[in-house]
Amino acid sequence: MRKMMLAALGAATMVFAVPAAAQDIPLVNGNFWNVTEVTIDDGHFSAYADFLAGQYRKQQDFAKSKGWIKDYYILANSNKRAGEPDLYLVQIFDHVTTPAEDVAREAATNAFLAQSTRQGEAGSGERAKYRHIGGNMLLQEQVFRK
Repeated sequence: MRKMMLAALGAATMVFAVPAAAQDIPLVNGNFWNVTEVTIDDGHFSAYADFLAGQYRKQQDFAKSKGWIKDYYILANSNKRAGEPDLYLVQIFDHVTTPAEDVAREAATNAFLAQSTRQGEAGSGERAKYRHIGGNMLLQEQVFRK
């Protein structure tokens, strides 16, 4: 009886055995991509483009110089359908921040831009008259395992 149980256990083990190479998933987690949807009212694209080329660029370049982000992009929705945004603002980074990192980064950014958080919010409020933030996605790259 004991030999029979050992044989059954051995057979069950072989059924579930998989070669070591096949056990590894061929994809691993990579960078995070934060994607923000932006819709701009007719007649205001130039005003928003000025903001993007000025303060937004300055802020993103500062974040990149600090290593907080790896890169950023502004993507236009060239074949926009009804209900879709005009632009996608993309930031690429390697980890999600902690609350303490958020506070430190906000303070450093405000010092760099010579503004307070309230002033930054007021500027965002002014842009909200013609710029509308839609959805925001946090995506994570899947990179092929070497």
